[in-house]
Amino acid sequence: MRIIAGSRKGQRIGAPKGDSTRPTGDRVREAVYNLIGPVEDGCVLDLFAGSGAMGLEALSRGARRCVFVESDRAACAAIRDNVEKLRLTEALVLCKDVFQALREERGAAGRSYDLVLVDPPYGAWSGLQLRLAEALPAVLAPDGLLVVETSAKVEPELPLTLVTSRRYGSARITLFTR
Repeated sequence: MRIIAGSRKGQRIGAPKGDSTRPTGDRVREAVYNLIGPVEDGCVLDLFAGSGAMGLEALSRGARRCVFVESDRAACAAIRDNVEKLRLTEALVLCKDVFQALREERGAAGRSYDLVLVDPPYGAWSGLQLRLAEALPAVLAPDGLLVVETSAKVEPELPLTLVTSRRYGSARITLFTR
């Protein structure tokens, strides 16, 4: 995998060994960022971050800050390695449960994010959707954008305004706003 655009364009990034994470491929990341548009000076929250590819791409494209949340220790180590390799000082890696992190972010002076990236394991969406529907609106800034990656067969429903939903091979990318 590599960074598609921005200040770190072309630089390779790693992913944890094994099949516990499913990094978003270069082609899908490029398509997502074409849909998102500019992210300069934005604050980004990357949930179920895996290798961190989506958030790293945002930082390379000028995001001011990115908080990566991942519960798998090997994946957290891979994100930290990528952040260090790319010399991105605007990154914070939280190795903890996503819902614990969301509670803390909501409670931390009402912190909100311009871009929230959500990429849970494909098979887990149905079990997570209700809890995410309750938690995500509180961390999304008023003009923020939420990007959800699921299996192409799944059409996420959240209490937010649907912008678009597109299939890319086995993945579906769905964008929401407040």
